[in-house]
Parts: sequence; C-alpha cells; structure tokens
Amino acid sequence: MRKTAKFLFGAIMAVAIGLGAPTLATAADPTFTVVVKIEGIPWFTVLNKGIEAGAKDFHINATMIGPAKVDPAQQVRMVEDLIAKKVDAIGLIPLDTAVMEPVLGRAQEAGIPVITHEGPGQKNKTWNVDLIDSKELGIAQMKSLAAAMGEQGEYAVYVGTLTTPLHNEWADAAIAYQKEHYPKMTMVGDRYPYNDSTDEAFKVTLDVMQAYPNLRGILAEGANAPVGAGNAVRQAGRSGEIVIVGTALPSQVASLIKDGTVHEAFNWNPIDSGYAMVAVARLVLDHKEITDGMEIPGLGKAQVDPQNRLITINKIVSINKNTVDDLVAQGL
Repeated sequence: MRKTAKFLFGAIMAVAIGLGAPTLATAADPTFTVVVKIEGIPWFTVLNKGIEAGAKDFHINATMIGPAKVDPAQQVRMVEDLIAKKVDAIGLIPLDTAVMEPVLGRAQEAGIPVITHEGPGQKNKTWNVDLIDSKELGIAQMKSLAAAMGEQGEYAVYVGTLTTPLHNEWADAAIAYQKEHYPKMTMVGDRYPYNDSTDEAFKVTLDVMQAYPNLRGILAEGANAPVGAGNAVRQAGRSGEIVIVGTALPSQVASLIKDGTVHEAFNWNPIDSGYAMVAVARLVLDHKEITDGMEIPGLGKAQVDPQNRLITINKIVSINKNTVDDLVAQGL
C-alpha cells in the first residue's frame, strides 16, 4: 500500500507540472545549491523550508548557502566553488547582478543551469522565477504610504543595497507612481542603503529623522528595513506620526504592526520562493519546455517571458492588523 501511494503521489505531481513519469529518489539525484544574499536571517531561514520541501517533492539534493555578511564578492566565491564541485544546477538570489555576471557566465560555459530569484535583470541566467510583479508591488506600497500620509509630506526610501535588484525595482515603481499621482509628496535625500541589517536600518532611521524633522513617511524595502525603522520610530516616540510601509516577514514585524508603528507591509511567502526555485530547476534538468500558463504545484499558473527568461507567479500578500496574526500562525 505504501509503495502504491508513493507511486500515485509521484504520478500526480508529474502530471501537474508536465514532468512525465515520476522520478524515484536515488543516490544519483541531481544536486542543486541555492546561494542566498546572507545566511542566518529569518527571511532565508524560512525560504530554506521551501527548498527542503521542493527537494523532497522533486527528488533533488537541494541545499542553501550564503555569505555571513552582505558581500557580493562572497557570493562570487561560493558560485565558483559550486562550479568546481560540478553541481547539476545553481540557484542564486543576487546582491549585485553586474558583479555576478562573469561567474554565472562560467557556470553556463560549464553546462550548469542557473536559476535566479529576485534577479530579473541578471545576465547569464537560465531562468529567473519571482513570486510578485515588481511594478505592482511598488505601486501597492506607494498607494498605502500615500493614503496614510494624507498624500502629502516628506518620505524616505530604504533599500538593502544600491545594487540589490528587486529592492530598487520596487522603489523605482513606487517613486514613479508618487511623482505621477501625489505631487504634494516629496522624497528626501537619495535612497538609503542599510546592508539588509535591522541594526543598520535602525541607525539610518535615527539619522534621517534628525536630518529631516518634518519626515512623514518611510518606504522600507527588504524584510529587515521596516523592523529597524520601526524600532527607531517607536523609540523616538513618533509611532503613527511617521508612516512606515515596506516589505517584511510577518513574525518579525507583528508587534510593530499591532501598535501602529508599521502601517502595512507587502510581501510573498518565502517558502513558496524556495519551492519554486527547486521546481524550475527540476524542469530545466529534465529538459522540459517552460511555457506561459504552466502550473507550478501549490503556487498556480505562471506568466512566462521566454525572451527575457522570466517566470512570474503573482502572489502578493498584504501584512496589516487584519492579516498579521493569521500569517504568523502559518509559520511566516
């Protein structure tokens, strides 16, 4: 009975994503290693759960590694090591697409497919898979920020680094929407990088509040930004006075959402991200055609841009007072 159930499960999964006959786990399963931006922070700890689930469902020896600090050069060295080890596929969430371009070219020359996430503009990728539409996310953030600010006043923009691809794409879309629709709002300074660090976002916020005493809002891109910014605003006794909107992990930002320090955050489920990367790697390794409207199990239909090698599954999640408890209960 156990063998029959296992076979039926495998067959259903195979039909769902067009893999053909089910693949049985063996010692010869392909190896797939995902290099993330930084190891040890909650976002990537949760993302790794999706990688582990995908490894089990798609019969891949999938693992996750990442630098101890935000450093594109460390990502390059890790990819070089994976090429030397002759892994079957490489996953990457890039810190700097330009820095990663040469080493990914060497991976491609070695016949190793590269699956990126949060790197739609990355050159020398096989496919990039994302769980949001960057423009729609940026617009949703700005609409929320503007509504809470009364569509007027000064706001600051935070990004993990000035080269982090998606953070800057979200910011681009949000700023463009503000300029077109909310002329009484003004962005102060330039984009403020915080090295994907909660502590650094805290320090940046203290500096920005001092430099701009009339600050009314913060657009905080990256999971650690609303937490660091929120802690600084709360400490300064300005919760509710300065509106914070961004991206966040529900469990990290829950208390700040509940007391009104963070107005709203938008994100996608990082478990889905890890799972999607493994699913796409399996399709590529099996030489399966990836087409518009294809189904990713548990995630839904994907929009596919074959020219730019982009796979998008729009799964934006709103994190606010009405949703945060349920999202935390889901383990996010």
